[in-house]
Amino acid sequence: MRLTLPALLVLAAAALAAPTSAESQTAEQIAARTKGAATAPVTVYEMSDFQCPFCRRFATETFPTIEREFIATGKVKWIYVNLPLTDLHPNAVPAAQFALCAGRQNQFWPAHDLIFQHQATWATLRNPAPFLLSLADTLRLNRAAATSCLQDDAIIEEIRQDAAGSQRAGAQSTPTFYIEGLLVRGAQPVGLFRHLLDSLHTVRTRR
Repeated sequence: MRLTLPALLVLAAAALAAPTSAESQTAEQIAARTKGAATAPVTVYEMSDFQCPFCRRFATETFPTIEREFIATGKVKWIYVNLPLTDLHPNAVPAAQFALCAGRQNQFWPAHDLIFQHQATWATLRNPAPFLLSLADTLRLNRAAATSCLQDDAIIEEIRQDAAGSQRAGAQSTPTFYIEGLLVRGAQPVGLFRHLLDSLHTVRTRR
């Protein structure tokens, strides 16, 4: 099957690797930010910034449909990758820290949803950490463990590795999606993702 794709889709050069790999991060780190069956034939890496308004729009308006139609049905495995654009979004790193710390308690995706849901509240704060930590109760996190995690340099290193991997994959803005060697830039409508993911799923399952 030949894919007919809009101009906004850029075929990644063969030398560009996926944003994350077992070489740079542990399987547990990647698994904490992954949704979908390990056997899914199509893998999507979402390179995103928690303070980015376009990322919020994708997360709240488009992703629920993708999750229902492609992830829950076993067609797609979805991996979140941090790409904080700190020049524009100074609170993106603290938000990413909290999400990864929630992930250490198997709550990355619920934290992801809450962070985007409350973006308008914490994004403008001089110090967003107290508000973000207040979400621990909603998520039923161990607050002491979460507080300790937020002070762990390993979390900052994980974010740095994510950002470096995103840049190697060709991401220059958020959100950007690495889909089986293709880059999709921007919070595109669900119809575009539906067309692309259906096409790729068909190709992969016919092999």
